Amino acid sequence: MLQGWLQIALTLLIVVAITPVFGRYMARVYQEQRTVLDTILNPVERLIYVLIGVQTRENMTGWQYARAILYSNFVMGLLVFLLIMNQGWLPLNPTNIGAPTWDTALHTAISFITNTNQQHYSGETYLSYGSQMFGLGYHMFTSAATGLAVAIAFIRGLTGRPLGNFYVDLTRTITRILLPICIVGGIALMAAGVPETLAGPIVLPTIENPNISQAIARGPVAHYEIIKQLGENGGGFFAINSAHPFENPNGFSNLIEIVAMLSIPTALIYTYGLFANNIKQAWLVYGMVGVIYLAFIIITAIGEYNGNPDVNALLGSIQPNLEGKEVRFGWAQSVLFAVSTTATMCGAVNSLHDSFMPNGGFVTLSNMFLQIIWGGQGTGTAYLFAYLILAVFVTGLMVGRTPEFLGRKIEKREVVLASFLILLVHPIAIMIPSAITLAFSEQLAGISNPGFHGFAQVIYEYASAAANNGSGFEGLGDSQPSPLAIASGAQPTITGLWWNLSTSFSLLAGRYIPIIGLLFLADSICRKQQVPFTAGTLRTDTGLFTGVTAGVILILGALTFFPLLAFGPIGEAFWIGNS
Repeated sequence: MLQGWLQIALTLLIVVAITPVFGRYMARVYQEQRTVLDTILNPVERLIYVLIGVQTRENMTGWQYARAILYSNFVMGLLVFLLIMNQGWLPLNPTNIGAPTWDTALHTAISFITNTNQQHYSGETYLSYGSQMFGLGYHMFTSAATGLAVAIAFIRGLTGRPLGNFYVDLTRTITRILLPICIVGGIALMAAGVPETLAGPIVLPTIENPNISQAIARGPVAHYEIIKQLGENGGGFFAINSAHPFENPNGFSNLIEIVAMLSIPTALIYTYGLFANNIKQAWLVYGMVGVIYLAFIIITAIGEYNGNPDVNALLGSIQPNLEGKEVRFGWAQSVLFAVSTTATMCGAVNSLHDSFMPNGGFVTLSNMFLQIIWGGQGTGTAYLFAYLILAVFVTGLMVGRTPEFLGRKIEKREVVLASFLILLVHPIAIMIPSAITLAFSEQLAGISNPGFHGFAQVIYEYASAAANNGSGFEGLGDSQPSPLAIASGAQPTITGLWWNLSTSFSLLAGRYIPIIGLLFLADSICRKQQVPFTAGTLRTDTGLFTGVTAGVILILGALTFFPLLAFGPIGEAFWIGNS
């Protein structure tokens, strides 16, 4: 047990140590200050701006910024959909995989352009190398960069600056943050044993019977894996994601992947502090989120370390729950990965969340319901500060002061936008399709487990889609037959069609409506005149206000989603305890 907690502690210490370094670097990038990469990248970026016709000094309004995102994402999503549907005759297809069903291709394109990477397919049997590299891998950079651009635009607006230019922010995010780290991280993963090859599957005789052969899938995995983690994309090259030994072979690669997925959302809070000239507030917010994150790790770890009471009764001793886990990671690294991947909206997995004890189901669902621990790629950080705005309003009402945040008044428009984002859009994208699915469970759901766990499977799938996370409880019949199976006569299913189309609604609603609202909110705040700081001003960089913010976050989350948790993991915990 001590060894497991030590592994968790050392990993988190590394993340905390790199936070100010990385956060300061990102602030310099987005404030267009000098960095070590200027000599190499300045000419490259100037060429890109000339080719796409962008004026680097042209600031956008909130609607212009949102419109640029919508237009560019639509074109990119359409290109990838067409690439997947035509992969059968395109190059880099050593296994001659044909096109998947149209609904699988549509869901996949939407899922990756929204930075969700929810997978209703197995990568090695559905997609060619070309589709994975130039379609999905391309989306991993652009969707992650889009989220970061939105976060920076939001932070600029909060601190009274113009929102900036989307195309400039997108370009600088890719060239100066994502790409350099991915080059170094990809090499490190190759050194750790992750393959990087364009060769097809290798056929070898099995150990049990040398007369029987087995095809072992491989491919250009290392460069795909690092952007999957760093960009909080989460979509695996193989079906079992980071549990596969070719994606995550050992403890060293596991450490790289955890640090990569935590690095940007944690450092972005420090970046905010530099923009706001208030590092104290940044560390207070960082500490608040960190405390909730640690509490969730402890809750999950207790359940996994103590194991299943029914199994323990058969064994006559308390044993960790290792069902659905890789022995090379054990209970501790599986817990840390699961809590981190749902906290950051990465969605990659090195164990099956479906096999966790109810504690783990409660925490992973709660992470996706709240979306701010540590939050998604950029947009989750913006959600966090939207909660701060609500907390300012609530606190102002309680003490009788005019709500102000960073010297700007919080009025009806800001409160309505923040409430709309947090209390309306996300629940609608989860609850409405869940209700329809559960109302026609025999026709649509494809649930593999009855009772509380089956309910949680359905809720988890839509929560994962709406939160742009992409991980799954699995056990659902949410996929169509593979192209190879279709070629052999298999027929698409209504259940697979329903899951592809209904989760596509949640993917789009959970991504673009909040982005538009966040940009409008930032635009509204940046246009306000700054009011002077007086003795009556409500300070937001105190421990008391940070505690109030934590209460607002937990109370709003509990009030909105507690019934789903009660009928899911909480009910399952009572059922197991009384069985």
